[in-house]
Amino acid sequence: MFFKQIQVGPMQNFSYIIGDENSREAAVVDAGWEIEKLIDIANKEKLKINKVLLTHSHYDHVQKVNELSEKTSAVVYFHELDSESINKSIKNSGIKIIKLKNNDEIKIGSLKIKVIHTPGHTPGAICLLVENKLLTGDTLFVNAIGRTDLAGGDAIKLFESLQKLKKLGDNVEVYPGHNYGEIQFSTIGREKKTNPYFKCSTKEQFLNLMGLI
Repeated sequence: MFFKQIQVGPMQNFSYIIGDENSREAAVVDAGWEIEKLIDIANKEKLKINKVLLTHSHYDHVQKVNELSEKTSAVVYFHELDSESINKSIKNSGIKIIKLKNNDEIKIGSLKIKVIHTPGHTPGAICLLVENKLLTGDTLFVNAIGRTDLAGGDAIKLFESLQKLKKLGDNVEVYPGHNYGEIQFSTIGREKKTNPYFKCSTKEQFLNLMGLI
């Protein structure tokens, strides 16, 4: 598997390229900024981008999806509950889109990516599990979590989503949607030990830590 984390744009975003080294098929995860940079990396690796996977609907993750898909003919994937917002960024009606649900599977060559629906930051926020790597978008950061005070945010749902992620193996690597931590990626086990929000075992603890009760 080819896997690369790329920092893009002025908001410390991470985009990712995931590729199958046999078929040379590849997907870009989140298309918010610097599309040419992502295409250049794929071209240098002799990878063909044919999928764009969106972890959620906020503009800093999706605003370049139209441009990227037009330049690569990539199919765009996102969770059905974020459709209304993401569709505003997809102006070309010729772009093929596929709406996802929890536990759906996306194939990139022989690679299989599992979709984990993790609402809370947005209604349709998802995490993507490929082999031992979990791309968490703005659901889980290194030592932090996504905010819930924007449209569609829900603190209780985010708490429940984090409990779902805790069930993954401690050695699963965590790759967030922003470079906000002291390190660029972490593990589920590390976040259980160091992330105050991820350590919360009850909704009351979580809401209190967030200053909501």
